[in-house]
Amino acid sequence: MGGVTTLQQDLVRLDDIRDAAARVSGLVVRTPLLPCPWADDLWLKPESLQPIGAFKLRGATNALHRLDLERRSAGVITHSSGNHGQALAYAGRALGIPVTVVMPDVSTPLKIEATRGYGAEVILVPQSQREIVAGQLVAERGLTLIPPYDHPDIIAGQGTVGLEIFEDLSSVDVVLVPVGGGGLSSGVATAVKSLAPRVAVIGVEPAVAADAAESLAAGVVRTLPEARMLSTVADGLRTPLSELTLAHLSAYLDAIITVTEEEILDAVKTLARKARLIAEPSGAVTTAAVLHHRDALPAGRTVAVVSGGNLDPKLAATLFA
Repeated sequence: MGGVTTLQQDLVRLDDIRDAAARVSGLVVRTPLLPCPWADDLWLKPESLQPIGAFKLRGATNALHRLDLERRSAGVITHSSGNHGQALAYAGRALGIPVTVVMPDVSTPLKIEATRGYGAEVILVPQSQREIVAGQLVAERGLTLIPPYDHPDIIAGQGTVGLEIFEDLSSVDVVLVPVGGGGLSSGVATAVKSLAPRVAVIGVEPAVAADAAESLAAGVVRTLPEARMLSTVADGLRTPLSELTLAHLSAYLDAIITVTEEEILDAVKTLARKARLIAEPSGAVTTAAVLHHRDALPAGRTVAVVSGGNLDPKLAATLFA
């Protein structure tokens, strides 16, 4: 990690991310950096404040704006645990593009209903079938697939988070970013390391679903048993890396650390109580790393990306009772 990748993939460049930033300007929220007096040298990047409650709006907006008129009129499809589906539905509605979203039947009802609320057709399938069914519908209906992370336009759009971090705090020393499929972490790491190689970019993922750590150690994409991936409360981080995101993370990520389920839920509660932010578990993993593994992190000014805030109401009722 942090060196030149040997994987044969064309990587997104800083110029691609800058182009994406111009493309999505005014269409997504430029989220602020929030200082945290309750933690030394910590700022939060609250992507939970996006209209759909997650960073995914950046990549979805960039990808849809890159489509030609013929593909726009035919419609698009994706597979998503929730946040990317919501983002694509929201952006598609704004552009008049029909959107279909294939979602795991274990997705939180909040995310399912929100995706439908933005006008998308939602198809529920078992977790292991989401990509298969999406591929079948591409062939049957002539739709364009906009994957949640395995696409250069998605990675470039998510990378605008990294651009904004550096613009607002050029003296940053450490950036913490959640790792699921790797679109956000790939884009952020590419942007930050291209602008300032001295900055440490650290990925964070659940210990029970640490497929990215295994993949980076092995140099090839590793997948874990479905039951293990589903066991994490961080539902947005249940997907494996792709060859494309692994190539980016191998090139730009300095390290990856894991956090426990208990640490994640503690971070959700801390963000609500001390930062006045509603974060879903997937978005809270970086704060969990700060709260529980500070000694394992490089010293200095640290930015933790809070990637989403679509917290399941049932879980919230339990945590905040």
